[in-house]
Order: sequence, then C-alpha cells, then structure tokens
Amino acid sequence: MGYNRDDILHFVRELKIKFIRLQFADVLGISKNVAIPVQQLEKALDGELMFDGSSIEGFVRIEESDMYLRPDPNTFAIFPWNTHKGGAEARLICDIHNSDGTPFSGCPRNTLRRAIADAASMGYEMNAGPEAEFFMFLKDEHGRATTITHDRGSYFDLMPVDLGEAARRDMVLTLQEMGFEVEASHHEVAPGQHEIAFKYADALTTADNIATFKLVVRTIAMQHNLHATFMPKPVFGIAGSGMHTHQSLFKDGNNIFYDENNESKLSDTARYYIGGMIKHIKGFTAVTNPLVNSYKRLVPGYEAPVYIAWSERNRSPLIRIPARRGIGTRIELRNPDPSCNPYLALAVTLQAGLDGIRNKITPPDPVNQNIYDMSEAERQELGIETLPLTLGNALEELKKDELVRKALGEHIYNRFLDAKTIEWNTYRTQVHQWEVENYLTVF
Repeated sequence: MGYNRDDILHFVRELKIKFIRLQFADVLGISKNVAIPVQQLEKALDGELMFDGSSIEGFVRIEESDMYLRPDPNTFAIFPWNTHKGGAEARLICDIHNSDGTPFSGCPRNTLRRAIADAASMGYEMNAGPEAEFFMFLKDEHGRATTITHDRGSYFDLMPVDLGEAARRDMVLTLQEMGFEVEASHHEVAPGQHEIAFKYADALTTADNIATFKLVVRTIAMQHNLHATFMPKPVFGIAGSGMHTHQSLFKDGNNIFYDENNESKLSDTARYYIGGMIKHIKGFTAVTNPLVNSYKRLVPGYEAPVYIAWSERNRSPLIRIPARRGIGTRIELRNPDPSCNPYLALAVTLQAGLDGIRNKITPPDPVNQNIYDMSEAERQELGIETLPLTLGNALEELKKDELVRKALGEHIYNRFLDAKTIEWNTYRTQVHQWEVENYLTVF
C-alpha cells in the first residue's frame, strides 16, 4: 500500500484509534499479538518496542529473550469491529529482530523475506493466490465448539440450504473493509464447509493476507454464534479443507511461466519450476501439511491431491495448470492445507521451484487421465508416487531434504522438527476410541 510512518500517525489521529495490535506469527503459524495504547505507537514505529521472545513457541531460550517488534507500515489495517468501547483498534504486522537489531532467524516472516530475496537475485518476483477452505460448526450450551454442522449444503448451494451464507457475507464485507479484493465466496462440497477466494498478490502480502483472513473468519463466525475452524479434516467421511495455492513468477513485469511459442503456451521456466516442486514435494509436505490431522485429508476418495504428478487438463494430480494463459499463467499446488504457516509454506515451495529453475530439473510427463480411476499397477507403471501417509513419514522426508532445511534456516528447522516430532509421538502412543471399539471385546 506504500504507507510510511507519517501516514500511520495521520490515520491514527484522524480515525481516533485508541489501541494498536502488533501482530506476528510463531514457528507453528499461530498468530500472536502485543496490544499497545496509541501513545506507544511512535516508539513501536521507530522499532524500539521490546518483548519477551522466550514466551513464544519456537523462538528463543529465556537467556536470549529480549527481542524487538518491527512493524511493517504496509500492513496497517483497521479492525471493522469495535472490541473496546470508546475507541477503534488497528493492527500492524511485525518482523522480529534480535536485541542487536539484526533480523531474527526464527521469525517466519523473515524466512519468507529470504526466499523472496533469493528469487529477486535471479530477477524474479513471486505472486501467489490461496484458496482457503474452512468449516463452520455450532456451539454447545456451554459455548464450546462442536463438529455439528448447521446446514446440509453442498457445492455452490444457496440459502435456505446454505445457512452459513449470512456469516460468509459478513466475512466478505469485513475483508473488503480491510482492503481485500474478494473474488468469490461459496459453499464447498461438505456440509458446513466454505471458501472465500481473494485476489493474488506478492508472496509476502499473500502470507500476511492469509493470517488476516483466518482472524476475520473466526471473529465473524463468533459474532454469528458459530465456530470456524481451519482444521483440515474435522469430520470423518466427508471432504477435508485444503488451501490450493496458485503461484507464478514475474520478471520485468512479464509472467515468465507463459510462452506463446510453446504448444501448451507453458514456458520451459515453468516446467523447471514444476520439476523442482516435484523433486522436493515429499521434503516440504511436513511444512505445507503440518498436523497429524492433515494426513486424514490426504487420502484417496475425497478428491484430495494424494498422487505426485502434474497435469494441464485435470484436477486429480498434485499440481494443476489452470487453463488461463498470458498474464494469468500459473501453477496450482493442491496439497497445502489451511493449518500451515503461510510464511513457511510459501518460502519452501518458492525455494523448491527456484531449485528447479537453477538446475533445469525436467518434470516427468504430465498425466492427463484421471489418476483416481487408475489401479495401483497402472500408477506404478507411470512412476506415480504418493505423498507421505502420516506426519511421521513426512518428518522423515523433511530430514532427508537439504534444500528445504536450508529454506527454513537452522533455527526454524530444528524448532519445527522438535515440536512436530513431539506432536507425532504423542499421537501415536495414544489409545484411540476406534481401537477400543474394534479390539476390546474381540481380542
């Protein structure tokens, strides 16, 4: 948006804003914030506001705890809802810096900035556009979230079948008030499942927008006495929520994925980018699909992108090339889900694609038939592999991929791996209700 320090101070005075929320993300992608009264804003804008980094998941030890929040003026936005009587609130998204003023290597936003800088060194700028799906559920008499849906709607249904339309409409209006260009909103395949698509932007803005989008969706759902969740697979037997991510590279204002001289109008650069993503897809799946629950979505039978392949014609492979050409030529990566840390997910996928370009990694031939209808033998004959089956498998693949490790940086790689290994071990050592129901009286 091109805001600077003086712009922010002007807005705050004119709009009588009383509180500023300084927002940032931890290693797991959970949004955090420090709320300050407006009187502290100038100090924050000058990068002089410190906080205790040892309290945040994956940041630093207690003896290294003093860290600076550096607000990005371009992220200034006013919350359309009034959470405090007598004064509006605004937010600024921050980068984290060490006590000596250097960028903190454990800040996910700084990680994405490094990937963007690597792309810029090659002359490229990444644009990305997400399709984040979510569920809305009823609450019980105590206000706790349930998995009981409030509608029986399906793809593109309207009221009265889609009873979430009123909440979704308010979400769209709120996003627009915060500067989003919303392109479409609709009911998704499963009951209680929804999607709101907003316009693509540069990689950093897109990651910020995803974080903001999640906050808005949850807040507006609460105002309708509903619970919104970005959990990938909250209900057995129905489709899960994905976050298909469209990506393209621009150079000197031109989309370099487009080549009018190629038969498919897809450039060699785009193919190499696909080749890099396919090479590293198993290694970065733990980042794009970071929960135990993520792998309940990535199973055959629900149109989930399980098979490692690409196509220009159908939606069953992992990577799809939408039909539009020219400036809209892009790659759609279909496995990420909305529980991922958007900064890390965009960083590792961008670095994988850049590796493909640097090393001219040729992807396998596109698979234009429906992979879901193939037998296992047919898939093996075509060399089509599958994504990791569990978070545990994905973490093992992450350990093998040096490029993904480098993209994350040692600090985030180690903290992320430690946290997710604990999560996986905790899950796999539990005795689940399914086991009790199926084994207790039989064995």
